[in-house]
Amino acid sequence: MNRSLSIVLAVLVAVVGIGLYGSVFTVDETQQGLVLQFGNPKRVVKEPGLHFKVPFVQNVEYFEDRILDFDAPPVEAVASDKKRIVVDAFARYRIENPLLFRQRVQNELTARNRLESIVNSSLRKLLGRVELIAVLSGERSQLMATLSEDVNSEATKLGMKVVDVRIKRADLPEANSQAVFRRMQAEREREAREARARGAEESQKIKAGADRERTVLLAEAQKQAQILRGEGDAVRSRIFASAYSVDPEFFSFYRSLQAYRSALQSGDTTMVLSPNSDFFKYFGDTFGGQASTDTTTGN
Repeated sequence: MNRSLSIVLAVLVAVVGIGLYGSVFTVDETQQGLVLQFGNPKRVVKEPGLHFKVPFVQNVEYFEDRILDFDAPPVEAVASDKKRIVVDAFARYRIENPLLFRQRVQNELTARNRLESIVNSSLRKLLGRVELIAVLSGERSQLMATLSEDVNSEATKLGMKVVDVRIKRADLPEANSQAVFRRMQAEREREAREARARGAEESQKIKAGADRERTVLLAEAQKQAQILRGEGDAVRSRIFASAYSVDPEFFSFYRSLQAYRSALQSGDTTMVLSPNSDFFKYFGDTFGGQASTDTTTGN
């Protein structure tokens, strides 16, 4: 009898222990719990610590309460200026409503798939309203704020709250990149040609100005030289005139000597002249006597 009672008491203690163990559960500060009764949700537990539930009837499913990261795969979109762009975005989100989250997406894997479609759809819609330059300029932060609002409005329907959405990388497709590169190269070559043309034009202007100044300087110098030469000739003429007036005979003799030196300096002393020529008037006795002899011989 005592043995049977001991067994019954042991069984009761075990049942009570199992019941007590099954009636409590803990929620970590990084988690939130959803209490289910026969698969039907009963309540959401977000406070960390020890909590109670009905043993054998209720169970608990746990969901992350931390901010989660999601990297969206690259997506190709078309901007409003008809330029294609490959965008690689990421999002940060958290499970805001575990009950709605379980009802709509069940688990995180499905949630990521749904979030991927939401982010890609919102990206295409947003980029289709702006030009490519807006994504690459200071307007990008405003675009990201708008994108976060659009994604969050859709994610809220799934029990999630999107904290932030950012674009990690925005590139042109490979074919477009090559076309843009060639266009940029052609543009730079055009700018280089224009710069060279402007340089050549400036060079011609500088050369023309220098040539004009050179011509003006030479003309002024020649003019000054002609003036000085004329003044020198005038002074020389006055000196000659003054000397001639002092002794005309000596002056005539001096000019004749200069004429002889100029005429005979080539080394050819053969000259055909009349003996009575004024050129040899200072040798008149010599040529005159010869001339008389020649005349007499001729007779």
